[in-house]
Amino acid sequence: MEHVVPREDRAALKQLRIPGDRLQAILDDLVGRKHLPHATLGVETLDASVSWSGSSGIAYPDGTPMSPDIPYFIASVDKLYTATATMKLVEQGRIHLDTRISEHLPQELTERIHVGEGVDYSDQITVAHLLSHTSGLADYLEDRPRGGKSLIELLLEGGEDRELSIATAMSVVRDDLKPHFPPQDPESERSKVRYSDTNYLLLIAMIEALYQRQLHEVFSEHIFARAGMQQTFFLGKSEPLVPVREPAALWSGAQALDIPKVLASLRSIYSTVGDQISSLRALLGGQLFDDPSTLGMVQQSWRRFGLPLDAAALRAPSSPIEYGFGMMRFALPRMYTPFRPIPPVIGHTGSTGSWLFHCPRYGLLFAGTVDEASAGAVPFRTIVPRVLRAIEEANKDW
Repeated sequence: MEHVVPREDRAALKQLRIPGDRLQAILDDLVGRKHLPHATLGVETLDASVSWSGSSGIAYPDGTPMSPDIPYFIASVDKLYTATATMKLVEQGRIHLDTRISEHLPQELTERIHVGEGVDYSDQITVAHLLSHTSGLADYLEDRPRGGKSLIELLLEGGEDRELSIATAMSVVRDDLKPHFPPQDPESERSKVRYSDTNYLLLIAMIEALYQRQLHEVFSEHIFARAGMQQTFFLGKSEPLVPVREPAALWSGAQALDIPKVLASLRSIYSTVGDQISSLRALLGGQLFDDPSTLGMVQQSWRRFGLPLDAAALRAPSSPIEYGFGMMRFALPRMYTPFRPIPPVIGHTGSTGSWLFHCPRYGLLFAGTVDEASAGAVPFRTIVPRVLRAIEEANKDW
């Protein structure tokens, strides 16, 4: 079925069609050919005049069908929210992008966390370094200690479910891992960029320290409430504003993961496709900031990730993905789509195959997940090109 977006000025803006049947086929194909447990997708126009959502596969091990109204783990899509809360502190003048994080965090979190080639850069790390992934800090989740396995590998292999504090994570960074490069210039397009969950863990610590409140309380007031997100919550720490169904299972291969303590201690957020789309609409519409120029700061400097080949980097975003201050930008190079280039999208993804994107070309927002621990590349390799190709083919007169 095709849904037509009504427009007041049809001569200028034409009509945008969302081909629901094609999008459903994409989800069915992901579950059928890629052997993923489930896939869910929501697509909506920026003006909210029309929306489509669908799912495929099973939500839980008992075989319950997946549905768009079932909350799912958004993984690192929450970095959009962490960056938003951080930029609100910048708006308020409580911190600046060049503020050194050691000014606001205890020594146990920042001391000797970035020592390379005999040089201690720890005290040079700024808010901008963390937001832009230009700090060079090791990733406490993904990087491997010498002769050992990463924390994420241990968890996926059935490691003990336990609480993980920020202090413990920083001890791992300090004692067991090595930084990747010295802190770079956050404003330079030539600076090295390497995705590291450690960056945003430190931002969370700063947010909680400066607001003097827990993260779920900050997000609930400054993001969820403003964006009208009623089906979103922190696992083990908050409840949605309206009743929701049991969250979808998170999978590793054919095994449903049972790590609620780890997920709760990492301040994991669960949400629905509808709430996710609402959050990005509110962010892009300026509803989450008091100063309209703040959103421009988030997108003012895009830096392209490199192509590292170590095991940890294989699960992380890499070129041609670009990063601003808490936001990704992605467009396939023309060499991959020489005849029909895919328009760029901005937003964020997560390592479990979650995504939240805006396509300015079509005025579309789309969100979803496949909830599989090794599916971090699915949004870039499959969802973005196939969804936008379906939209393009349904709107050849656009």
